[in-house]
Amino acid sequence: MMKDKKNLIVITGGAGGIGTACAKIFKNQPLVLTDYSQDAVDKAVENLKKEGFDVSGIACDITDKKDVEKLTKFIADQGSFKALIHTAGVSGTVQDLKKVYTIDLVATELLVDAFYPLAEKDSVAILLSSMMAHAVPANKKYDDALANPQAPNSFDIVTEFVKDSDTMYNFAKRGVHLLTHKHADKWGAKGARIVSISPGVIETAMALKAAEEHPERMKLIKQATPLKRNGQPEDVADVIYFLASDAARFITSTDILVDGGVIHNIKKMYQ
Repeated sequence: MMKDKKNLIVITGGAGGIGTACAKIFKNQPLVLTDYSQDAVDKAVENLKKEGFDVSGIACDITDKKDVEKLTKFIADQGSFKALIHTAGVSGTVQDLKKVYTIDLVATELLVDAFYPLAEKDSVAILLSSMMAHAVPANKKYDDALANPQAPNSFDIVTEFVKDSDTMYNFAKRGVHLLTHKHADKWGAKGARIVSISPGVIETAMALKAAEEHPERMKLIKQATPLKRNGQPEDVADVIYFLASDAARFITSTDILVDGGVIHNIKKMYQ
């Protein structure tokens, strides 16, 4: 007798704070976790298995096309994919413009391209952006480059408009928004969706490190947040759960802010 085909939830950055919260919310669905370190993946998988999850894992350097192909083969061998939840990335604290651009944007499109052949009706790609993407105004001069991050001159064009890695992070995350628009028709022809989600300050290990390095800045952001608190990984995971479900079946090519309303107040400060 043929085994039922698994509808897999695939989570990049699966060993991180938001990735772990996402995994835990999909209790009754088969999961595949991936992250840069095999040790981190093994540990995350082991912890979830102890809690009764149907989960497997594989390390993947998402900036390496061949490694991404290895990931999609691993998925295809196990079943079909219901949702790709792409949480992997680096923050602007990484003092390397090319690294931020490559990991946060180029790798995102590598994943979108690689998972497209596996997409079926009701599959969805959910890409993590950032509220700071909304601080970057539309501009054709760099938007064309951001929407085509694998083009040879893309990085050089964008670099003309950024002054540091924090700004590059914001631009790269705007690029994630643009990728959902660029790929929506292609995915939609299969009955599949592609969306992004833009978290605000979420209390992961990465954010807590930023709070230590920039305490005054983080305090100001919290004070400017209408809900007067930072977000928790579960705040993002709950929205991702909705976006991965059939309840969101008519939502594609759009971004959802999960920031407690703070980005609008931040933008007012700079007007």
